[in-house]
Amino acid sequence: MSSIKRIVLDVLKPHQPNALDFASAIADQNPGCHVKVTVTEIDEKTETTVVVIESDDIPYQTIVETITGLGASVHSIDEVEVSNSPPPER
Repeated sequence: MSSIKRIVLDVLKPHQPNALDFASAIADQNPGCHVKVTVTEIDEKTETTVVVIESDDIPYQTIVETITGLGASVHSIDEVEVSNSPPPER
């Protein structure tokens, strides 16, 4: 079964929560995830960010739900790394 190991998202978020709180909220909802948020552009009401998430098995739908719950939106998946593990031996 394949699992997402790394994903890079283009995310538009409001100024609040700030990048630190935003990254922490994503990590708190997804134990074992390493989250990096880079703000690439700021305008009057929003920030364009690049969100990099790494883990052994990233729960993509949970990540999206967390991001939208924080008032942000995923614009695109800019990069993804997926691994296919061999089936467990019997």
